Amino acid sequence: YDILGGKVHSIKRLLFPCHRRYPTVEIRAETFNGSTHVPVPSDSAFLKALLFELRLIDDHIFVEHRDTCTRINHSSVYSVRTEGGDLWPVLAFQKSGLIYACLPLVEETLEPRPPLLTVSGLSQGLALLLGIVDYISPSRKNEAEMSAKIGQLRNLLIQACPLGTPLNTNIRSLNSSFDDIQEMPTDESQPAWRSNTYKGKPQVNVCITEKVKCMQYDKRDVVDTWQVYGAVNCKCDVEGSAPNVTLTLNLPTNGPPLQDIVVHHCVTSVDPAMLMSSSAEPLDDSVYNGPYKFPFIPPSDSFNLCYYTSQVPVPPILGCYQLIEEGSQLKITVNLKLHESVKNSFEYCEAHIPFFNRGPIAQLEYKVSYGQLDLSREKSLLVWVIGQKFPKSLEVSLTGNVSFGTAGKEHPTDYVCSGNTAYVKLCFRIPDFTLTGCYVDQHSIQIFVPGKPKITASRELISSSYYIWNSKAPAPMVYKTLFD
Repeated sequence: YDILGGKVHSIKRLLFPCHRRYPTVEIRAETFNGSTHVPVPSDSAFLKALLFELRLIDDHIFVEHRDTCTRINHSSVYSVRTEGGDLWPVLAFQKSGLIYACLPLVEETLEPRPPLLTVSGLSQGLALLLGIVDYISPSRKNEAEMSAKIGQLRNLLIQACPLGTPLNTNIRSLNSSFDDIQEMPTDESQPAWRSNTYKGKPQVNVCITEKVKCMQYDKRDVVDTWQVYGAVNCKCDVEGSAPNVTLTLNLPTNGPPLQDIVVHHCVTSVDPAMLMSSSAEPLDDSVYNGPYKFPFIPPSDSFNLCYYTSQVPVPPILGCYQLIEEGSQLKITVNLKLHESVKNSFEYCEAHIPFFNRGPIAQLEYKVSYGQLDLSREKSLLVWVIGQKFPKSLEVSLTGNVSFGTAGKEHPTDYVCSGNTAYVKLCFRIPDFTLTGCYVDQHSIQIFVPGKPKITASRELISSSYYIWNSKAPAPMVYKTLFD
């Protein structure tokens, strides 16, 4: 059961359902798993069981195997209970209102359950799902366009995953009609994921994108959390049916090591120590800290060579948010400080301050030490535009008093952010910078083809779910809508 996609609307009906089963994979699973094999139920039964496991239906009912505090998921891998038994591992996540899920093949017995890192199908399934996300996401605000794209998805999956094993996870690069499908290459040395050969001057483009998630509380009894995760995207226009390319990622001296590394299936070999570094275990002196070499035969189109996480010592921007209710007014104070190790050159940097369960902002008095403050059209969101640089002090502040009118249906509501429980969300992008310091040395890229290739390397740091909670009110430890 390879792929399931759907848009949840009011948690009651599913729009744009798309799924594909692979009987050959199910037969292989039965052979590998033996007595531990659990058959895949009908499409409707699987969907109902998955929605139940994700708490998208019957979430008001306490079910011990699903809702007990002793069972906390630290990944997107679930065990879905069906009439025939528990299906595992089901890889599932939500993104922009859509559910993406697949059931990878486990090529061994399921009792006892093998460690996730040893199930190669998980990384392949994740790459395929992320390829589908990349294909669908640009149309998520247009239902007609999204419906058309998902209608084409079945044809695209035949090319991307003809027999259940992903051959090309870059769904956007595939043709949407059967008439345009190219014949398989006749060169036996050409791998299946390299759909065509390039003719022209060799060139390689590499971009490291790191995203940082953060939860800051400014409380003594609550620990702030943050996480960095990165992806290395490559586009290799080089001649040959099976060209060999080697790319090396480097870290500065004393830079935090890369962990939880997942590589693309086109990578031909890696140092096992590279793949064993896990963020689930504390760092020690023996941890692998590079250089990280990736020899590979590149696909014809853009692809993500690898994914990784890292435990950086500090978040890039430290913040404090205080919101106090005084009569009919709210008094707000926001202080932000850029860490001195972070490059002070932004493409954009904004602080979004929403006000839930209240009416439109009727009166606003404020003072900013830097940048400018804008009010949204709906008058329920303050946008503090800090701009492209912090001042020399690397600190900025905002103070203000806000009063509200009568609430209407169009104004945002939130059951978690009630009363003074509120947050500031930071949105920023820093070009030519990574928080880990990870970079690609252009001179270290080896391409075994004729001619001198043109090599372009770039990197960037982007905020993702970067929240600063009001320190004057209780803040939830888990807030599910933050990660949509």
